[in-house]
Amino acid sequence: MSEQPSSSDHPDSDDFDDIVEAETTRDPDLAVIEAGSRTLRAQAGPPQGDPVPARPADPEVDKALREVEQELSTRWGETKLEPSVRRIAALMDVLGEPQRAYPSIHITGTNGKTSTARMVEALLGAFDLRTGRYTSPHVQSITERISLDGAPISAERFVETYRDVKPYVEMVDGAQEHRLSFFEVLTGMAYAAFADAPVDAAVVEVGMGGSWDATNVIDGSVAVVTPISLDHTDRLGSTPAEIAGEKAGIIKQGATVILAQQPVDAAQVLLKKAVDVDATVAREGMEFGVVAREVAVGGQLLTLRGLGGEYEGVFLPLYGAHQAHNAAVALAAVEAFFGIGAQHARSLDLDTVRRAFATVASPGRLEVVRRSPTVVLDAAHNPAGAQAAADGVREAFGFSRLIGVVGASGDKDVRGLLEAFEPIFAEIVVTANSTPRAMDPDALAAVAVEVFGEERVVVEPRLDDALEAAITLAEEEGEFAGAGVLVTGSVITVGEARLLLGKG
Repeated sequence: MSEQPSSSDHPDSDDFDDIVEAETTRDPDLAVIEAGSRTLRAQAGPPQGDPVPARPADPEVDKALREVEQELSTRWGETKLEPSVRRIAALMDVLGEPQRAYPSIHITGTNGKTSTARMVEALLGAFDLRTGRYTSPHVQSITERISLDGAPISAERFVETYRDVKPYVEMVDGAQEHRLSFFEVLTGMAYAAFADAPVDAAVVEVGMGGSWDATNVIDGSVAVVTPISLDHTDRLGSTPAEIAGEKAGIIKQGATVILAQQPVDAAQVLLKKAVDVDATVAREGMEFGVVAREVAVGGQLLTLRGLGGEYEGVFLPLYGAHQAHNAAVALAAVEAFFGIGAQHARSLDLDTVRRAFATVASPGRLEVVRRSPTVVLDAAHNPAGAQAAADGVREAFGFSRLIGVVGASGDKDVRGLLEAFEPIFAEIVVTANSTPRAMDPDALAAVAVEVFGEERVVVEPRLDDALEAAITLAEEEGEFAGAGVLVTGSVITVGEARLLLGKG
């Protein structure tokens, strides 16, 4: 066990330099990766049911939900914001500060936030805590963003929560230069719903950045930073260090900080912020990490080193090394939440940890939604996410030929994303989702031709036609040839494909 230092043992500037040196010189991948083919254990079944809710069956409830969605759509979207927490703070004030009614685990980073949040939620729930989880964006239904007890709130409760906070939202709107945004209203709804439940703990994913993100009115006793890479560079900065400066804003005075493996310059910024606010730090690869990982049927079998010791035989029904690292981060975050590594030198109950991880689902993250041919969905939308997805596909699926379906947003590093997938795609079908942010298929095709060559690129402007074309290309190999389809490029593309393929 590597125990975190107590709050009275925080380093001075010389100690901080030693920490930075250790971060700079350490092996970037200390996890021991063991290839294997162990089959799924009997006690570790997949999650029951689809974690993504469908439209309400009751026409009146569906109508009410659509009215709320329409009202929310009149506000600033998630890509338009004014960097401050003034409006959300004002809303919390008139609501009576609901976000202070429960302890919180706050999660930022570039990739892996939602999957990590789902794992944290599963662990806390397995230890009999009532949880609230707030994540974004949603895959199919807006109600996915606010979860209670491990499941999205019902459409009825979502509508009721909106109607409860609406008068207060309008009050704040009238007193501010700009109305509350779509994301700010949803954040207020989540915090109010958690207080009303009430929950024992909230798991909160930032929308963008950290310092001025609407979620950053909570006092997260545990701050989690998943891997940082380049994304939203127009708002967060052009280097990992600049982006880390924004994301470090969630680190509060005296908190415990759980750091996934980071680029060196980002790690330096995060560690310095932790020192400045007297926070305790646990770093992946040093205080916790992945000890061993074996490919298993339906996922992977892990040995994780937490703050309180090793946890062996942990089945995770998700694919890819990145999900194993997310699991290590989630485990350390929950240990820190319970005081392990600081106040308590003990570990969590192993059987409970195993049960929790075996139930984790993360829709749209290397998710298999069809067989013969196999169709996989992944919400990768930046180069780092695409590389993780490509590595996961190579490892977990024995495709003899893989067809890509890509619909991306125009404000992303599309070339970097396509370059990450080029080695694994035999052919690529470029398309577009239904949102205004979607990149024009012809413009996307022009970039794809430069990366893949003209003979490997097919253009289908409609997503349904793109899916049909990709499945047809895969089926050309024959029923038992092992060809597959990967749909990727955007959470929205994945959500719409999921619906078209009969999920939800």
